[in-house]
Amino acid sequence: MNSFVHKTLVAQLQAGDTDRFPVLAHLTYDAADPFAVTAVFSHDGRVLADWRLDRDMLREGLRRPVGEGDVRLRPVSRGVWKELRMELLGDTRSDGSRQHALVFWWAPALSAFLHRTHGIVPPGRERVRIDDFLADLLAGS
Repeated sequence: MNSFVHKTLVAQLQAGDTDRFPVLAHLTYDAADPFAVTAVFSHDGRVLADWRLDRDMLREGLRRPVGEGDVRLRPVSRGVWKELRMELLGDTRSDGSRQHALVFWWAPALSAFLHRTHGIVPPGRERVRIDDFLADLLAGS
């Protein structure tokens, strides 16, 4: 059985007051890190951002608004089109404002990806191997 899932989706990025434009979102789930989904956003062969997202938060964000920190999610409906709106807040600029971007996902595609991850590690069955975590932590000090 595979211990990881990878899927490339087309998402829409909106930075500032600009119109949306398509970007590739390379999603990866690895059972060795069962709580996280890695999202690498790219455009024209360049990596724009690399984020680690909470898998449960993504699942919940498809149903209701979630998040209070640097990542905020909420479902959005535009007619029959269902999306997940992800707001990403980045580093503070010199003027005190924060970098800000919106990513819009087609909700059924993201839901299908998450469903595949649940086949590897069902929600609520995630386990952290504390001995491995402590060994890695102590090796780095």
